[in-house]
Amino acid sequence: MTQLRVLTGAALDAALDDVARLRIAVFRDWPYLYDGDPAYEAAYLESYRNSDRAILVGAFDGTRLIGAATGTPLEDHAEEFRAVAAALPVPLARIFYCAESVLLPAYRGRGIGHAFFDRRERFARAQGFDHALFCAVRRPDDHPLRPAGYRPFDGFWRKRGYAPVAGAEAWLEWQDIDRPEATEKPLQVWMRAL
Repeated sequence: MTQLRVLTGAALDAALDDVARLRIAVFRDWPYLYDGDPAYEAAYLESYRNSDRAILVGAFDGTRLIGAATGTPLEDHAEEFRAVAAALPVPLARIFYCAESVLLPAYRGRGIGHAFFDRRERFARAQGFDHALFCAVRRPDDHPLRPAGYRPFDGFWRKRGYAPVAGAEAWLEWQDIDRPEATEKPLQVWMRAL
């Protein structure tokens, strides 16, 4: 039986190594194609350790973390994401960043993705934020590793009230599974009022 738990503070900190392992496993697939790096993960996840308003929604099968969704005030997150501020219609101080949602394939299709967003959005509202934002990598339609029949998550996000913000994209660097070195990728910013 899968259980969801909201973790903050020390409990969040204790789970970050497991979140890193999940990120490496899930983001290896399309569209991220991330050739996971534990050192990169440690540096990236540090912003959650450093924010007293960060959240981790963990999906557990027994004691095993099988899915995770993170969030933090946008002002507390990586500089690459704060750099989109000029393109946003509201000040950064009002925006909660819903970062990754990662879930092992065997557990998909059970409503966990919606539950991840519900809990982060509820947490954000309780913290006084009135907008939520996330970023999604953009890949060309003709990318050689794009799976046949791939359906993007755009419909899911739109049903939750999110929409792409015109002219707002972040750039993040990581190594793809088919590349010898890290390259920058564009990430489209999606946002909604809470």
